[in-house]
Amino acid sequence: MNITVVGAGYVGLVVGACLAETGNTVVCADIDQGKIDNLRQNVLPIYEPGLEDYVERNQREGRLTFTAEIGAAIASADAVFIAVGTPPDEDGSADLTHVLGVADMIGRHTSREIVVCTKSTVPVGTAEKVAAAIAKHVTHPFHVCSNPEFLKEGAAIADFMKPDRVIIGADSDFSRTMMAELYAPFVRTGKPIIFMDVASAELTKYAANAMLATRVTFMNEMARLCERTGANIDMVRRGIGSDQRIGTAFLFAGPGYGGSCFPKDVKAIVRTARNHGAPLQILEAVESANEVQKHRAFEKVRAALGGDVRGQRVAVWGLAFKANTDDMRESPALTLIEDLLTAGAEIVAHDPVAMDEGRRRLGEQIRYADTNYAAVEGADVLAIMTEWDSYRHPDFARVRQSLRQPIVVDARNMYEPAKMAKLGFAYHSIGRIAPGAHSDDGSIISAFPVEERLAMWAD
Repeated sequence: MNITVVGAGYVGLVVGACLAETGNTVVCADIDQGKIDNLRQNVLPIYEPGLEDYVERNQREGRLTFTAEIGAAIASADAVFIAVGTPPDEDGSADLTHVLGVADMIGRHTSREIVVCTKSTVPVGTAEKVAAAIAKHVTHPFHVCSNPEFLKEGAAIADFMKPDRVIIGADSDFSRTMMAELYAPFVRTGKPIIFMDVASAELTKYAANAMLATRVTFMNEMARLCERTGANIDMVRRGIGSDQRIGTAFLFAGPGYGGSCFPKDVKAIVRTARNHGAPLQILEAVESANEVQKHRAFEKVRAALGGDVRGQRVAVWGLAFKANTDDMRESPALTLIEDLLTAGAEIVAHDPVAMDEGRRRLGEQIRYADTNYAAVEGADVLAIMTEWDSYRHPDFARVRQSLRQPIVVDARNMYEPAKMAKLGFAYHSIGRIAPGAHSDDGSIISAFPVEERLAMWAD
């Protein structure tokens, strides 16, 4: 099948490379000639594990090509995937300028029956607008369907090649048959292709991300309560996650959700609901609570340094919004850094893959360390903002010796409070009180949670 993917960003590259991997002839088209030139040399604009290998192999074997000639790419396609950005507008709604621009180009350059598939995350009703834009220019049949992506950054290749489910919103037998054939190699183990109407497919994507964002925010709210009561959020997570009605996914407390999906999609579905006279009060609260949560790391750093960070040096481990990506969009680390800079702190940062992106976004406002150990040299406090595997088992003695003060603010709960206390650190995490530490209301929490006492005895 001849496939054209318009948009060579995160989603478009993954879609194009994975469809090529199963034997299709795929053209990825993008208006950015510089990006296209780099991709032809296997230089990717993003970091995603495994993606570079897919791009290189499929280019070498002739199944995947890149072009800035979008019209020509559309003209030769049996199906066109729209995978361009839908950034939030000033009111939080999704900006469809790029999506509708591609739809107009499809109308101008296609001359045969074609399936047009929106892969971008778009609000309900977008397919109708796409169809209207195409219909201005054509008289032959065309079919617009919705095929939302559910890719996790850092695991996108596995998610596409072995999906939990494939959602297809289609209103014609022609598009259902073509999409079923296209996705058949990815669901051979029995995972479902779920066909539905287009509007339901468009809303499913937003509903999924909104649900996950709600789970994350709920646990962050519980973590705050844990700190006030002396409870341990890890124990609470295990207690509720073992309930099969709830499950264990997305129940980890942290510095607030970020990235390219959750913040944008929650804003967009909230705006869509308001526009339709059905406000989503839960999601409005989720959005508000997450904004508060993203400042909690700064609050903890400031409290650990006695209430004033001016002139203090803060080492930051992790710039990306999550591990296994260089994506810093809406990253909690950015919020922490902005708060620290405003308060007069000095910052030295490290990230295994997001250093170039950090320099692009932050310039010379902060310093950048070649290694995580170099970042803590002479720092007054270490703040951990991204859960990279390379940070999980550091040389704690080296870290403690390098810090001016043995203070660690762990916004990812990577270490055990009891162990950190035994190693001589003043350790602050999310929803877990280290022995002898102060809770938010100033009271001293001196007791070890039961599991930590057992772990200490086992040592």
